[in-house]
Amino acid sequence: MIRLEHVSKTYQQGVPALNDVNIDIEQGEFVFIMGKSGSGKSTLIKLLLKELEPTEGEIYINEQKLSSVTHKKTPYFRRNIGVVFQNFRLLQDRNVYENVAFAMKVVESSTREIKRKVPLMLSLVGLAAKYKSLPRQLSGGEQQRVAIARALVNEPKILLADEPTGNLDNTNAWEIMHLLEEINERGTTVVVVTHNSEIVKKMNKRVITMQKGVVVDDTASDHYGKDTSVEQDDDLFDDFLDDGGDDDYAD
Repeated sequence: MIRLEHVSKTYQQGVPALNDVNIDIEQGEFVFIMGKSGSGKSTLIKLLLKELEPTEGEIYINEQKLSSVTHKKTPYFRRNIGVVFQNFRLLQDRNVYENVAFAMKVVESSTREIKRKVPLMLSLVGLAAKYKSLPRQLSGGEQQRVAIARALVNEPKILLADEPTGNLDNTNAWEIMHLLEEINERGTTVVVVTHNSEIVKKMNKRVITMQKGVVVDDTASDHYGKDTSVEQDDDLFDDFLDDGGDDDYAD
C-alpha cells in the first residue's frame, strides 16, 4: 500500500530532512508517525503526495512507483489519497455541503453522484444537520469533521492526517481520533502524523517514531514509550534542538 525504500531527501541547504528511510504500511492499517519539530514528518507527507521528490530511493503507493508518475498525471494519482490538515483548509465562503461537494467537482463527478455521496459523508461525520452552515459558524472539531468528509468523499484508499488534532481541545481531539478509527475499520488505510504522545499511548495502533530524519522505532502502540533507548534518544534530540540544530526544512 505504502512503501518507502531507502528514501532520503536533502534540501538545497544540504540539510538531510530524511535519511535512508524504509517504511512498509499494509492496506487497512492504522499507523501513527510520531516526531518532534525537525524530525522529518512534514517532509514525509509531502513526498507521499508527490509535492516533493526524494533525493534518493523509491516510493510506492498502491503498487505504483511515484518516480514514474508524470507531472501531468500527478492530480489523478492524488485522487487515491485523502488529506486532512491541522488548519482544516476549508473554503470560508462556502457552506458545509459545498465544501465537501467541491472535492467531487474537482474530479468532475456528476451532479447526481454529488447529491448522492455528499449527504452520506456528512452523516458519517455527524454533520448532516449542519449542511448549510458556513465554516465560521462551526466549532474547530466540526470544521475538522468537514475536512475529513471532504477527504473521504472520493473514496480514497489512503487517508493522510497531518496533525489533525493540533488546533483542537482535548474533547474534540478524541472525537476526531475515534472518527478516524471508525473510518479505518471501514477499510481505509489511515496514517496520522502527530506529536501528541498522549493520544498515541492510549490508542492500540502501530507507531513509527522519527528523529532527525531517521526512523528510530517502529512498534505496536502498547509498547510505545516503554523502550528507554528511545527516551534517551529523545533527550539527545532535545539537546540537539537547544544547540540550534533544528531546521525548518527538516520539519
